[in-house]
Amino acid sequence: MSDEDHDLGPWEFIGRRGGDKATLVGGSVIADVPEARRAAEEARRELRFDFLDDRAVLELLRRRHVDEEDMFNAGFVHGVPLALVGFGAVLYWAGVAQYWETAAPRNAYLAVAVTVVVTQFFFFVRSAMSHWGDPVRQNLRARAARYRKIAHIARRGGADIPAHYPHYGPYPFAATFRPEVDDREQSDSKGADDHGHR
Repeated sequence: MSDEDHDLGPWEFIGRRGGDKATLVGGSVIADVPEARRAAEEARRELRFDFLDDRAVLELLRRRHVDEEDMFNAGFVHGVPLALVGFGAVLYWAGVAQYWETAAPRNAYLAVAVTVVVTQFFFFVRSAMSHWGDPVRQNLRARAARYRKIAHIARRGGADIPAHYPHYGPYPFAATFRPEVDDREQSDSKGADDHGHR
């Protein structure tokens, strides 16, 4: 789902999939907390991204939401059929097929059922790996996870930041930064923008 579908304002993004709009906290607010500023500068060197550049961060957060939607949709498209087919196959076996008198039809049913379930599982895993394992998407998630940590440091340091900002989870997996990847997330934006944001 694109950002246009949510009719976002100039500094708004979606934190959780299907969630409410959130407003970007300016980099200057985060930078006012020395510990958060140091964390942002360290992360900039490590992840090659300016976490105090508002335009770059806004783009990051909007792309993060699209990535989350893509992962959910991929899991739904292949995960739901896999669950339904698997459950149906087990149910039919338990209620009907195991009571067939001869072994040949039972074995044929099992062979077909296993083939169908394994095929569905293959497509589910392939779809998941194409999203979770994509190195460009992993870089995006690594940066989003680090931005979340920086924002939490700033809030603990007294910055005026809403609770739970930026309103998404910590990315415990599929968020390894790959420095060798040609990043599409890199922003050309440097310094302050027209709104006075850093």
